[in-house]
Amino acid sequence: MNKSNQPVVSTTVTTMQWSRAQLAAFSTADDFQVSPFYSDGQTYGTPTWRSVVVGQQLFIRAWNGPRSRWYRSAVTQRAGRIHLAESNHLVNFVPICDEQLNNQIDQAYRQKYAGSPYLMPMLASGPRQATVQVMPRISKKGE
Repeated sequence: MNKSNQPVVSTTVTTMQWSRAQLAAFSTADDFQVSPFYSDGQTYGTPTWRSVVVGQQLFIRAWNGPRSRWYRSAVTQRAGRIHLAESNHLVNFVPICDEQLNNQIDQAYRQKYAGSPYLMPMLASGPRQATVQVMPRISKKGE
């Protein structure tokens, strides 16, 4: 635990890039589930979903914005796992604050979820403030 009584998450985990085949599958898959670590830094949380690909990167937003439990866990722990395109992946989470990138992410949501009743809420200010890049990571022994 650190001084703020939060578990210390290892920063030695190597981050890698998604492959083109993974990104192609992710861009059309609608089975995304994210499970950040709980506060113990070891136990995976309850899965939630909705993702888009922009360029060569994967992004998600929290439906309930910054107050969302999974989002708070993701930005605190910076690690967890996802299920997408019928596979599980260990990941790192990086909060996104770039307005231009968020505009591109909006467009990706519009394309992927056109006609969905969930589209407009995902473009609202709360979810936009809770945008996270999802990056693959190499597992440590025991994960």
